[in-house]
Order: sequence, then C-alpha cells, then structure tokens
Amino acid sequence: MTQDAIRIHNLQKTYAGGKEALKGVDLNVPAGSIFGLLGPNGAGKSTLINILAGLVIKSAGSVEIWGWDQDKNPRQSRAAIGVMPQELNLDPFFSPHGALEVQAGLYGVPKADRRSDEILDMVGLSDKRDAYARTLSGGMRRRLLLAKALVHHPQILVLDEPTAGVDIELRQMLWRNIRKLNQERGMTIILTTHYLEEAEEMCDEIAIINQGSLVARDSTANLLGQVDAKSMLITPETATDTLPSAPGLTVDTRPDGTIAIQYNAKDTRAEDVLAAVHAANIRIRDVRTEQADLEDVFLSLTKST
Repeated sequence: MTQDAIRIHNLQKTYAGGKEALKGVDLNVPAGSIFGLLGPNGAGKSTLINILAGLVIKSAGSVEIWGWDQDKNPRQSRAAIGVMPQELNLDPFFSPHGALEVQAGLYGVPKADRRSDEILDMVGLSDKRDAYARTLSGGMRRRLLLAKALVHHPQILVLDEPTAGVDIELRQMLWRNIRKLNQERGMTIILTTHYLEEAEEMCDEIAIINQGSLVARDSTANLLGQVDAKSMLITPETATDTLPSAPGLTVDTRPDGTIAIQYNAKDTRAEDVLAAVHAANIRIRDVRTEQADLEDVFLSLTKST
C-alpha cells in the first residue's frame, strides 16, 4: 500500500475555446482516509474526477493512483479506482446481477474472483438480483451504481454526489456501507457533495476547489477552526423589544423570539456577552451556543477567491 492513495501535481485542463477548468492543482489524498472534495458548481470537481477515472484527458500535470502513473500505467491506475457517478448511466435491459457481471468482465476480473451476489447483498439488492434495471426505483438504481463501482475490488472509491435527491433511509444505508468499506477493508473514499453537513460528519480531510484552483486543503477540524465566529442563542423569559448592545456583537431576533448574538470567540468572552444581556435587563430562560460549521468555512473561502 502506498502512503498516498492519489498524488496530483500541477494538474491542468483547458477545454476547447480556452476554458480553464483546472489551473495547476496539487493534491495528495492519504490512503485509508475519507476525503472530501468540495467546491461550487463549475469549480472543476467533475473535471478532476473524470481525469482520475480516465474519461477526460488532462492538458498538463501528473496523476498517480495507488502508486501507478496514469500516463505510464493506465491499465493499473484505472483498476485501482472505482467511480460512482452522479448520473444514472444504467442499461435498462440488464438485471443487477447481469450488470455487475458485465462490469467485472470489462475490468478483466476472472469469474472465480467475482463477488456479484455478495456486493448485491451489501447494497440491499439481493431481492432484485434478476429484475430488469428499468424496473428499479431511483434509490435502487443508485445502489446499483455503487455496486458497479465495487466489482473490480478497487483500493479507491470515488462518490460523486452520491446522496443527491435520495431519501433518508437510502442515505443512511449508503453511509453505513461506506464506513464499513473504509474501516474493514481500508478502502480510500473520495466524496464530492453539496451537503456540507454530510462532509463535515464523514470526512477526515477536505479540499476545496474554486474556479479551477485549490483554495484550501486540511483536516476537517482545522478547517472548522479557521472561522472564529460563534453565536449565543438566548431564549428570554418574556418577549422583549430591547436587545443587548456591546462592541463586537451582532444581534438580531429570530422569528421564534430567540435572540441571536454573534461574536468573535478570539476577541470576546462568553462572559462579556452574558453581561451585555443582563445589562439590557433581559431575563434568560435558556441559553445555548452555535459553532461555525463547514458552510461558514466554505463560503468564506469561495467568496474571497
């Protein structure tokens, strides 16, 4: 096993017409991690993933997948990675079992090494083993996409917006399986998602791409620590039109009557916030705080570039 599952150096992609999708991206993904790849629409995430999958030819730079140089060893590098795409690209006339067998054959997996039924059981499609793919629900088709990405036993699994538009049950099933693959098999997971709370919960490390450039790459905890804003939420004993006021505080009232006080934790103590509340003669029924989340970090980084 290599120390890094993926090594990307000076990766560039310019499409016809001069559109620069990637502008010299340098990125390493640690082996065995759950790694988030985030960015707004058009940032270059899909281009990067398609280059990893061998679907798009890069303009410049180098890519190593599980130690295999993509240019020198294209067959081995592609065999090391499985991609669950966002689009539902399934043949409607294949059964789930047939689709997995064909996919395994395309990757050159010997019949003795195929685990189609085991994979179908893992994603909850055993009872649909021989049904036509066209009869599956949207959620079942997403499960089949995950199964297809696993047929050749890749060391790296890329999930491109895997939970977009799916229900809560399917989302929970998917993440149970992903954690199992990561913890029990040591599989490296790369996740792109617009559900930032999902990335915050799942990912060990996160990279943020904006306008074709890498604008941040760190552990999830360190990224969250970049934003010092906190909010203290005060539920008053009785409704009040009087709001606390002090330097460094931003105060507003929420529709339910809660007083939200935002402050910078580095410059202002919680004790000072409470003192301002008492100075405004507001009696407190309940108090709680909100930390900055990944959405705050994401917006601060992508707005400033």
